[in-house]
Amino acid sequence: MTDDAYLFLLDDAAAPLGVAPAAVGDLACMETPAVRAWLDAHGSTPTSPHLRLLPPEETAAVPDGAERLPVPLSDEELSRVRHQMAPEPLARVEEELLAYRDCADGRDNLIGRALAAGVPPHRIVELTGVDPATVTAAAGD
Repeated sequence: MTDDAYLFLLDDAAAPLGVAPAAVGDLACMETPAVRAWLDAHGSTPTSPHLRLLPPEETAAVPDGAERLPVPLSDEELSRVRHQMAPEPLARVEEELLAYRDCADGRDNLIGRALAAGVPPHRIVELTGVDPATVTAAAGD
């Protein structure tokens, strides 16, 4: 397995392999001279329906003989690629997990602010559903 994702060109744009980079959103690698030169050399563009992207764990699926280019992706970009490749039911659950992560980020800071503002610990437990030990731990930070 490689650590790089792969850009590659498919002969059949209707093939359900990989994800179109344009569907993932902005990818830093698409603006690099190496990718631009590779696209130019193959007469392609970043929005071509033949251009696809696979994450590192899926690169064995790149068809033999397909024009390919390894590209590094940030963790966030790689997460977006994987999300685009997920079947719809899985993608919906992933969206919920991302929403949870975004809501939970800074939880202890919020609990600390609530305590500082005078919200009683038992009320924080009622409102958030967090364990009372979590509130106690946030009070100590």
